[in-house]
Formats: sequence, C-alpha cells, structure tokens
Amino acid sequence: MASLHIPRSHRGLLALGAATALVGGAAAYRRISARRAGDATQGSRTAPDQPPDQDSRTLGWGSLETPPRLSVTTVDGGRLAVWDVGSGPTVVLPHCWGCSHAIWIPVARRLVESGHRVVLYDQRGHGASSRGTAPLGIEMLADDLAGVLSARDVTGAVLAGHSMGGMTIMALATHRPEVLAERVRALVLVATAAADMSPGAPFAERAAAGLISSPAVSLALRSAAGHRFVRGVFGDDPVRSHVDLTGALFADTVPHVRAGFMLAMSTMNLLEGIGTIGIPTTVMVGSRDRLTAPARAAQLVAAIPGARLVTLPGRGHMLPLEDPDAVVAEIERAFGAGEGP
Repeated sequence: MASLHIPRSHRGLLALGAATALVGGAAAYRRISARRAGDATQGSRTAPDQPPDQDSRTLGWGSLETPPRLSVTTVDGGRLAVWDVGSGPTVVLPHCWGCSHAIWIPVARRLVESGHRVVLYDQRGHGASSRGTAPLGIEMLADDLAGVLSARDVTGAVLAGHSMGGMTIMALATHRPEVLAERVRALVLVATAAADMSPGAPFAERAAAGLISSPAVSLALRSAAGHRFVRGVFGDDPVRSHVDLTGALFADTVPHVRAGFMLAMSTMNLLEGIGTIGIPTTVMVGSRDRLTAPARAAQLVAAIPGARLVTLPGRGHMLPLEDPDAVVAEIERAFGAGEGP
C-alpha cells in the first residue's frame, strides 16, 4: 500500500504502517501535507469505470448486470464471498492485501464483455469474507483458492493474481500442485513477489505489524487527507477515485487481519515451489512499483521456468486499476499460450 520516503531497507510492507502512523503527530502531518501540496490536483481526472455520483467503493459493472454474491465454505469453517459472472473460457482473479474483489472489477468487466467467465472472491478477512479460525498464512490462502476452484467447478482456467493474490497463486503451485495441474492452463502474476518481503530484523516486523494493526491507520485513511497516504502505490497520473477506493478498502479491512497477513508475507519464501511451475506464466510489473519493485518481478522470472516479463512504463503497484487494458491483453494472451501443441 502507501509508501513515503523511508530507508530503503524498511520499504515495502513497513511503508503503509509508518506513513499512516505519522498522522498521530501534528508536526509530521504538516510535513507530509507540505510535501504533497503539489499533488492536490494530480490524479483528479474522471475514472472511465465510475460515474461521478457512484459510491467510490465499487467501480461498477457498467452495462452488465451486477452478479449475485455466492458463498464458499473454507476448510476451517470460514465463508468466502464469491462472484461468478459471464460465460466462456474461465479467468479467476485473487486480489491484493487489504483490498477486495472490487480492485479487479475494471478487468473483470472487460473480460466478461469479450466473452469470458470470470470468478472473483474476497480473500479471507477481506471485504465480505469472514476470517475463519485457522492462523492467517499464505498456505491457507492457497487452500482457499483451491476451495473456490473446486466449488465453482473451474477447469482450464487462467489464474491472474494481484500482489497478495499473486502470492496466493504461487502458494497454490507450491503447496497444492495437483490442483494447479488439474484445473489451470496458465498464470498471470501481477505486481507481486515470492520472497524477501521482510522489513529487516524481527523487531522491525513486530513494529510494522503493530502499526498496521492500529486503528489510527484506518482513521488516517478515512480522513480528508487520506488519499495522500495511498498515492504512493500508484504510478504516474492516477485516477483520484481509484486512489480513494484503495484507501477506503484498506481502511475497512479488519486491523488484526491486515497485520496477520503482513507478518505472513514477511516470512514467506515460495521461490523453490514456483520453480516447479510447468505452465505458461506471465509476470507483470509497473516501472514505478514501490512495493513489489521490478527487481522482485525479475526474481520471479528467474525462478519460474519459461516465465515472461512485461513491464508497464510509468505504472505503479495497482495495475488492475491503473491499466486494466494491459492486464486484460496479457490474460487473453495467456489463453493462447496455454493451448499447448
């Protein structure tokens, strides 16, 4: 999520907690406001996926009928909110940390309009999905994804995951490879990473988690200046409503869920597991991504046999919002790449 000017060794997952915690100090807030004053009008252009009077927490399905919300039960008794819309070749879209399926709606709408079936769901503890009782971890997210694929009878699909959603897919490849082999034809990993997400020493991880679990983070993001803390996850010239949506979704995520998954990401290492991926894989990254930087994308490409790298100039971390057309193009290409000989 949001990133400010903090030491390079503590960037990434520590960034949002450090940034929003500054709201508690008036002096720090004034410094941030002064530094961001020039951004007051940046990213204020109208979002093409959202009428001006529409709730900023959803980008809407345009001319398509809003799909009904379904439910899938997790292995530990949780309930995942699921949306299954359209018909044709299937795409499944796990979303990022601290957001919801709403991040993917611009991409999903385009895919449905072009003749695809799209399955979206809220990750556990996010959006309309319950937390469940199991410890929060990346492997559990893989089990959740496997459950969604099974419950919705998904086969021959392209999985496209953004940030923690990409980690979910890589965890599926690592911990549930039989599911990947049975149900998936190709992968698109969007603005994500497989390892090295720790801010540094254990005390730094605990401190970052403490910040992220603080109600002050949500209060800061809901404030009039909240968009300024989220602006850093976008690249050049973002749409203001996209920035507002990202901040609102993160603020609405239960604080202990934010912290729990942050710690899970800080200790994960999926590099060995993704080395066994045997289906076509595309890795996408924005050149201005400050959370899962281009170096992390290069690490994925080096680890996954035959993986292909796509870098979007000037884009940041929120590629499903920033450039849905580019993401859709790579998903469409993945279907062709996954056809086999």
